[in-house]
Amino acid sequence: MSDLHTVINPATAKPVIDVPLASLADADYAIERAHAAFPAWKALAPGERAALLRRFAAVVDAHIDELAELEVRNAGHTWGNARWEAGNVRDCLNYYAGAPERLFGRQIPVAGGVDVTFHEPLGVVGIIVPWNFPMPIAGWGFAPALAAGNTVVLKPAELTPLTAIRLGELALEAGLPADVLTVVPGKGSVVGARFVTHELVRKVCFTGSTEVGKGIMRGCADQVKRVTLELGGKSANIVFADADIAAAAASAPYAVFDNAGQDCCARSRILVERSAYDEFLSHLEPAVLGMRVLDPSDESSEMGPLISSQQQATVRGYLDEVDVAFAGTTPGGDGFWVPPSVVTVEDPAARIWREEVFGPVVAVMPFDDEADAVAKANDTEYGLSGSIYTNDLGRGLRVARAVDAGNLSVNSHSSVRYWTPFGGYKQSGLGRELGPDAPMAFTEEKNVFIAH
Repeated sequence: MSDLHTVINPATAKPVIDVPLASLADADYAIERAHAAFPAWKALAPGERAALLRRFAAVVDAHIDELAELEVRNAGHTWGNARWEAGNVRDCLNYYAGAPERLFGRQIPVAGGVDVTFHEPLGVVGIIVPWNFPMPIAGWGFAPALAAGNTVVLKPAELTPLTAIRLGELALEAGLPADVLTVVPGKGSVVGARFVTHELVRKVCFTGSTEVGKGIMRGCADQVKRVTLELGGKSANIVFADADIAAAAASAPYAVFDNAGQDCCARSRILVERSAYDEFLSHLEPAVLGMRVLDPSDESSEMGPLISSQQQATVRGYLDEVDVAFAGTTPGGDGFWVPPSVVTVEDPAARIWREEVFGPVVAVMPFDDEADAVAKANDTEYGLSGSIYTNDLGRGLRVARAVDAGNLSVNSHSSVRYWTPFGGYKQSGLGRELGPDAPMAFTEEKNVFIAH
């Protein structure tokens, strides 16, 4: 270890701690150690592996507030979000602790013998975690990967390494064998790139920008290496005139401004049926102005700062190009704050309508009918999530089937549950995470024929 990264509290712009960054040699060492630990972890009886994952979950549960406090300081998350995120790691571990004893193969009828299938773990899995949700996305990767019998080397984002480092320590406290789960803080260009090129890493899971994801996909092709990608989004919140307009408007800010809009599932485009457009905006404005944007150390805060000065400048760059219809407030100070902001858009070619801002900005546009709503919602290179507000159940189902996105909700903004699959269409990603089948994505299916 040589270089240091200074972790910054985004709410105050003040240093928190210096974290050593791994070198290429450090990354190689961690991967080789994980490879050496793989045979014993794979051979562990399913019930024993399950018990260790449950023990890991219990240790995480005992440290929920500690992990949350780290995330409040490191990522600027609100206390409510940070506690949920730590709890989500616990819940994923508990859920996938049920998998080792349920990695069922099949017996397939054949002539002249017996044919059976097995789900064999891949080996070393490299997981690259983004800065917007450092804890949950780590858990979504390592919980099913470990359950399936793989060893994991995890690289947290440079900006937000603290909770991943602590989770690695808690895994050892829980009794996981050394090198089964290794956290390697470092630069994406060093550690993340090494996951792609190292022959002992048999799968890479990446969550982050579409641009970087494409590079990882290209790199993995050289070894025909497995890859799961969860990338960008520009999701639509479609509000029909027959919906409860007041309720739809009241919920809309939380669908896009949660985590200061730094969420690939953010419903950052709102499509409103033209006949209800003015009414919707009249309800949306007080909902936005009423959001409690406070220092995350205040437990009543509903939205915190952006992660960095660079992200703040990027988001302000989008807002400088447009007229803001209305915006909320921020506490000011030296933190990386941008107020929750609403813009109205008529031109579907506008940059703020098409590009992922990744900040507390939402664009609102009218539509004419159901076909127009679907066409405008699908007019994007992304397809991760979305919402449909209507009191017509048939319409809700029709539109949900017609919108090209992996995760849709009707009369709600729910995107992610650890027991249901999650992933995107088009340039929002490749593969699925979470849900009952996630451990299978960390296995190879092997077919064995036994002659009579």
